[in-house]
Amino acid sequence: MTSITTTTTTHSTVFLSLLVIFLTTFSSPALAQLSVSFYGSTCPSVFDTVRAATRSAINREARMGASILRLFFHDCFVGGCDGGILLAGGERNAPANGDTVRGFDVIDNIKRQVDAACGRSVVSCADILAISARDSIIELGGQSYSIPLGRRDTRTPNIAAARSDLPAPFDPLNIIINKFSRKGFSAREMVALSGAHTVGLARCSSFKNRIYNETNIDPAFAASRQANCPQTGGDSNLAPLDPQSPNRFGNNYFQALLSRRGLLSSDQVLFNGGSTDSIVRTYSDDADAFSTDFTNAMIKMGNLSPLTGTQGEIRTTCQRVN
Repeated sequence: MTSITTTTTTHSTVFLSLLVIFLTTFSSPALAQLSVSFYGSTCPSVFDTVRAATRSAINREARMGASILRLFFHDCFVGGCDGGILLAGGERNAPANGDTVRGFDVIDNIKRQVDAACGRSVVSCADILAISARDSIIELGGQSYSIPLGRRDTRTPNIAAARSDLPAPFDPLNIIINKFSRKGFSAREMVALSGAHTVGLARCSSFKNRIYNETNIDPAFAASRQANCPQTGGDSNLAPLDPQSPNRFGNNYFQALLSRRGLLSSDQVLFNGGSTDSIVRTYSDDADAFSTDFTNAMIKMGNLSPLTGTQGEIRTTCQRVN
């Protein structure tokens, strides 16, 4: 009996110690204010409203799901998930954004529907974007996950960070790893998040150099892309990031990398004899491992430096401050 009591006490002590370490390491005042039930009394229909509006937008244009997902990533990666990318001018004019980010009118439309359902403007644009990105993943065949809410919208977009922090389609592996590391992501989480390129399209200007000048590319694949991306002109012509299923979420993107059929240079460097080759192989072979890691990384992405409490504002129109 004494042995059992001692063991139980030891286990309890260990559990309490681990709990203290977890709370100390991972808790923060900002995250403590985020909650899945944040709008439980002020706008209980927010999830249903955003889901229906997102589904409608994707039904009108299958590409829109990937565009919303990209908006969310480019928002959170620059100064945190604060709706800064949605403001006209500012962050969206950075080189990594330019005229390649889209879906602003869709988010504005969802915002109007949410405000109508709530009876007033109570849900932030940053939260709407976070929910819509999750719902886009679901609509495209990906895994669902819970989203804590309570983010507020910035009044001041971070233009300098948008110019320096966002990964570019021409970045080498060490630069990409470094950019994600500065946001707290491991190389494995970076590769998992890159798997968002299993959906969506890219402009000719972002992969032209690769299909004409790079050697780590399947010749037949390069030729097929050259047909719609001439050496001169055609910069706005589009090609799927995932050559197999650009509108369905899965691990085909990683299988394409193994065949040297990554569309962007920044895609193929993930499997090019470097430190992330083994991770790409894992995700190529195990769709569940990719789905789980991607979901966890997305949750982590959504918790990057949110504005909470009295910080920022709740915009009535997502593309401009109140």
